[in-house]
Parts: sequence; structure tokens; C-alpha cells
Amino acid sequence: MRGKVTIQSIADFTGLSKFAVSRALSGKTGVSAQTRELIFKAAGQLGYFKDSMTAQTDSGELIDLDARKWSGTILVLFPNIRYQNPDSLYWGPVFNGISSRLNQRGINVLTLTEPKDDSMFSLLNPEAIMGVITVGSISTPILVEIRSLGIPVMMVDHHDPSFQCDSIFTDNLSCMKEIMDFVIRKGYKSYQFLGNIRDAQSFYERFLIFRATLEDNGIELKQNPSLNGPDIECFRETFMKAVTDDGLPEVFVCANDIMALFAIETLEMMGIAIPDNLVFTGFDNTHPSIPFIATVNVNKELIGKRAVDQMLWRILNPGTSYEKILIQAEVIIRD
Repeated sequence: MRGKVTIQSIADFTGLSKFAVSRALSGKTGVSAQTRELIFKAAGQLGYFKDSMTAQTDSGELIDLDARKWSGTILVLFPNIRYQNPDSLYWGPVFNGISSRLNQRGINVLTLTEPKDDSMFSLLNPEAIMGVITVGSISTPILVEIRSLGIPVMMVDHHDPSFQCDSIFTDNLSCMKEIMDFVIRKGYKSYQFLGNIRDAQSFYERFLIFRATLEDNGIELKQNPSLNGPDIECFRETFMKAVTDDGLPEVFVCANDIMALFAIETLEMMGIAIPDNLVFTGFDNTHPSIPFIATVNVNKELIGKRAVDQMLWRILNPGTSYEKILIQAEVIIRD
């Protein structure tokens, strides 16, 4: 098994000094542009950037996150929503990624469900909490309370314009664009988007591309507004009324797999046989048994791991601009 690529191994490979390699990789001066390019090319060939979890601090120091001795606790905060918890088919693997990465780094994890008021946060000692990773949609008042703690925050699959911090998402735009281009090439003309676009930033981004791609291809948007906002608790009632009033489209483009599952179950409850020309697209690949024409396989554990990596980088770099990380996903076509 190949050993870990080090600065010394890059120096040996290039015939340069360890000092020159270190300065080039840390972005410091004293190395010519030609030498810097040579070092980065060699580092890439050897797999240094893949193997080494490094972070450059505000002072320019290069820190190896794997080698650094960490101690402390990261708070993982879940929303007070029934289907957004560590047991869900989507959020469970995300949390597994978070907890496994923290365990790998030797950092304690404290999980908390979004409290109804700020009393819980008043009991937390900010000096004992290294940072907060929020998972899913957290309310603005709670985010304001977190800000008062003065510790780094990393959001997973959420955006709040009143709270600036690092965040991580699946690349919703490119994945949904690929799905829409596919179904449009199949010749379908009648579409409905299914999912509460106010429930999650990712759902809203998926709807934006749904709408834009129809417009780009000269297909009229005949979206039933009620299908853009059904909560899961009242989904069946909303969906049944929409189908009764407007009939069925050719394609239901669903915000995620669960929305498609609820739609199919509701049609069965209504005694409506799913016609051959009605197809569903999903997202997240949490229900592979559903006959989707297309869905998206999201690497959920990787999202959790990368959230931790960014949190640790932020701890070392508190003064730099916030970042939005996008994780590419695999579009699955089941033609």
C-alpha cells in the first residue's frame, strides 16, 4: 500500500529542497513562479492533494489536519422537524459522515434538536464548544442566538440571508439541469414541480432550474402554485385537490424521492391507475424501488465529512471570506 505523500517525498521527486516545497505549497514568497508550478504539478501527480488534509492559516502557516491534535466538542444542531433527524434516510448518512470524521479527528460530538427558545443556549459554555454544524433548516431566531456565542458555524443544506457563514450543498443546479434536459429530449411537454420550495434552499434551487429549463426550451410553465408549497403533514389533501382540479401532467419533477413516493401512494388512495405516459423524476436516491425515469445519487456521507473539514479549516482561518461548497452528485437515468 502506498504511503502518505509528504513534503519530503515531493522534494525527493522534484530534486528541490524541502524548504522550497513547503513555501510553494503554503503560498509564501521566495519561490519563482516556474518552480512553484513544477512543485504543484509534482504534488498533484503524487496524490498529495488527495491524501493530505491541509489548511493554510491566515498567517500563511500550512497545517496538516490529519496530524494536528484536536480536542474539544462540535455541536451538531438538527431542526425541530420530524423528518429531519439522524434516523432519516437522507439526514442519517449525512450525520454518520459528520460523526465519523469527528471521531477520526478525536473530537467529541454533541447532538441537539433545535430548542423552542434560547434557554438551551444559555446553558452552553462557548469556551467548551469549538463550533456548530447545523443540519437542515434552522430558524432565524435560533441562528441569532448561536451568533451570540461567537463561535464558528457551518450550515449543511441551508442558507439564511441574515446569517453569514460557511455552507455545503449538493450541486443542485447542474444535476437538475441534466434531468430536465433528458426528459425534454424525450419529448414530454406537460410538467409539474412537486415539493415545498420554502422548505429548503436545495428545493428552491431545483425549482429555479426546472422553471428556467422549460423557458429555455419554449415550454410554457403551467405550474400549480399549491404543489410548490405542500407541507408533508397536509401533502395528501393538497395533492388530491390539484389532481382533481387540473388532472395529471406527463412529468412530475419531484424535489426529492419522498415527494414522489407520497404522490404515488396518494394516486393509489384515489383509485387512479398511473398511466404509462406519466413519469416521475426524483432526487437524493433514498427510494431506489420507485420507478423513476431519473433521480440523483447524492453522496450523503461525503457531505457530512466535508462539513467537518470546512469547520476545522474555519477554526484556523476565522478572518477569511465565507465559502459555499458544492458536492457534485450522480444523475441516474432509468430510461
